[in-house]
Amino acid sequence: MKKSTAILIFANSAEREGLNKPFSQSAHLFKALNTGIQEKTKKTNLPYYIISETQQFGNTFGERFTNAIESIFKKGFDNIITVGNDTPHLNTSHILEAQKKLETNSLVLGPSQDGGFYLMGINKSVFNAKLFVNLPWQSSILNQHIFNLFSLKKVDIACLETLIDIDNVLDIKKVINSFKNLSINIRKILLKIITSAKAKSKHILQFLKLNTVSTSRNKGSPIVFSI
Repeated sequence: MKKSTAILIFANSAEREGLNKPFSQSAHLFKALNTGIQEKTKKTNLPYYIISETQQFGNTFGERFTNAIESIFKKGFDNIITVGNDTPHLNTSHILEAQKKLETNSLVLGPSQDGGFYLMGINKSVFNAKLFVNLPWQSSILNQHIFNLFSLKKVDIACLETLIDIDNVLDIKKVINSFKNLSINIRKILLKIITSAKAKSKHILQFLKLNTVSTSRNKGSPIVFSI
């Protein structure tokens, strides 16, 4: 009998991401990314659930993510495929590939360049809430730690291609320079963010240059400014 699979979109609202991400227009970007991941998810024809910050509960990211996964398993599904909203190159094909791999593997990871993952497919037989809470979440060793841990437990693991998560402007540059397809709208927003970041950097450099000249004889307190 074919195993039942659900998709969990574990992602904050655009408004929250606008506060979390360290670059201008982040709320605008994540509004588009949230719309995009929902559209890509719908195309799989799999049932899906969106859990944003208003439905999450727990004191840490690990607790909130674990609780979200557990809540979907309680609905009776055999497999869950989790995705976020910060990987522009994540497509419907990646989700469907994960679904296919879950037929013969208990764990599927879509690794990110930063050491985490943009997708995780997991069978309920290997899900352990206590173990998950204590994983090194939001660290550069997360993906490797999970791979090593489940390998020791003799769990069959499959991997997808490595993609780029967006956490800062440098990541945005990597996404644009990766030569992978992007929607026209997302590309426009990313280019605007880079242009804005360049203009801001240029302004700061000019400020520092002028300040160095005008205060070269000042022996008082240093000037403090924010970026």
